[in-house]
Amino acid sequence: MILLGSTGSIGVNALLIAERFKLHVEVLACGKNIALLNEQIEKFSPKIVVVQDCKDILHVRHSHVLCGEEGIVEAIREAKSNLVVNAIVGFAGLRATLEALACKKKIALANKESLVAGGAFIDTSHIQPIDSEHFGLWYLLQGKSPVSRMIITASGGSFRDWPLEKLKTASLSDALKHPNWSMGRKITIDSASMVNKLFELLEARWLFGEGQYDAVIETKSLIHALIDFTDGSTTAHFANADMKLPIAHALNKELNETILKPVNLLEIGSLEFREISKERYLIWELKDDILQNPNRGVIINAANEVAIEQFIIGKIGFLQISERIIKAYEHFDSEPESIDAVFAMDDEVRQFVRTLS
Repeated sequence: MILLGSTGSIGVNALLIAERFKLHVEVLACGKNIALLNEQIEKFSPKIVVVQDCKDILHVRHSHVLCGEEGIVEAIREAKSNLVVNAIVGFAGLRATLEALACKKKIALANKESLVAGGAFIDTSHIQPIDSEHFGLWYLLQGKSPVSRMIITASGGSFRDWPLEKLKTASLSDALKHPNWSMGRKITIDSASMVNKLFELLEARWLFGEGQYDAVIETKSLIHALIDFTDGSTTAHFANADMKLPIAHALNKELNETILKPVNLLEIGSLEFREISKERYLIWELKDDILQNPNRGVIINAANEVAIEQFIIGKIGFLQISERIIKAYEHFDSEPESIDAVFAMDDEVRQFVRTLS
């Protein structure tokens, strides 16, 4: 397989599954963690390695090292593997998704921004979702119909139990204290603002087609998706929170062995569900409109990436992340009509958010 984002949590888990199923790893691509990359190279012996920064090539213990977005595109074209695991963070992963599809490769997709920004121009028939929520929906949909509503769950993020008046003073270190698990910095902030869940609703819309989509908070992160069927019944996907399960299904269609320990309902005792309120999660104001106009996802993604950068360096407060996204969404009232227009609009939105005072 071709593994993009090998040193992140998805990448590390993908390598554990590859080792278990004896899958050859032809390409390893990573960002800045060169020390871990070198360990992975020694263990998996890839043919091609790609790093984000060309300056890091000298520190990589491999004879065939490429760099940057161009390096990833070249590696996808050059590799014989028919499977690409795209775990790149952010809009940077879109180009890799497009190239993999152009090369007629299957994609195990963890880069939700590919569909958030460019879903209208992506053939999802060759994509298997790795996000636990979309994997849960996919799992529940096997042989079941007709559907009235698909629901994904949210943990609620770092501030789900904070008094609302305290959110104005929330710091970066506060935002990174996730109540359920440890993740990368951007996705943890996205979880705290609920932008991540908005993205996942958009991703679900592109993966599964038009329909009714919603999200609720489930505080223990044991239910990942629910489906309401038109006959009045509802099914839920329970699983302990571990990315190895969706990854295993994406890498091995004939999965007939135990990947995770099953959920013990007696140990759980009870579950708690909460509404995602606009008062706590300002971005939820856009939910209904963006689901009706999914082509405009590029605006939200670009604005969010810039706003997060500004929050990290202390230029803006936590609540201003969502406020700036909403301003950008209201300012740009059109939608891209081609994939080239997606990239152009991404640039325009980023410039706009950078000019906000």
